[in-house]
Amino acid sequence: MSIIFAYLDEPPFCAPGPDGPIGCDVEVARAVLRAIGVERVETRLVTFAELLPGVARGAWHINTPLFITAERAELVGFSRPVWSLADGFMVKAGNPKALTSYRALADHPDARLVVVADQVQEQGARAAGLPPSRVLRVPTQAEAVQAVLDGRADAYATVAMAHRGFLRAAPDARLQVVDFGAQGGAAAEGAYSFAKSNDDLRLAFDRELSRYLGSPEHRAIMRRYHFADADVDRVAPRRTQA
Repeated sequence: MSIIFAYLDEPPFCAPGPDGPIGCDVEVARAVLRAIGVERVETRLVTFAELLPGVARGAWHINTPLFITAERAELVGFSRPVWSLADGFMVKAGNPKALTSYRALADHPDARLVVVADQVQEQGARAAGLPPSRVLRVPTQAEAVQAVLDGRADAYATVAMAHRGFLRAAPDARLQVVDFGAQGGAAAEGAYSFAKSNDDLRLAFDRELSRYLGSPEHRAIMRRYHFADADVDRVAPRRTQA
């Protein structure tokens, strides 16, 4: 049995590596697929905008995790959540416009936001009152970071953990991360996704995933990618003590 897994260039979750994709979401998917008898996992690097339409039409079998929304659930089937994370901004060092939330961004008279097209962070900013004219949409994480560096945008919004992962891979003293979670911001859940026509794979994957989340192997993977045990506990099933 062979499976095609689609992933993004978004460390620490997934990213190209010298011998194939790396990242916590890649390692978890490989472990779960191996446990359900998948003998071969092919990988495909795609843009964020390609993820949902691609898996829905059967171009590949499983997507790297993304935030669960009601709108997306109409198109694809989601696994159980595998992380619960807060958003954040990447801004220039010193945060010159004091952008600490979507509301602060919207209230600033000329602050501009960059997002990866079709990610949910644009909706969060728009809900806070940011007009569309102050939103720049780009296809990749690297292009969003570059927009902050060259001044086309004042903040790049995505999961704060992704910002930190980017800066670990490519340190840059000109940039800093604003973590909404550290300021009491809400977290949201992300999950793998499958074509609705591929429910047998999703159910088999999900059964094994439920056993795997919170296991010593899973915790070791997440620690390697700078997640704390508390991050795992938010999504791991509660285990009945013997």
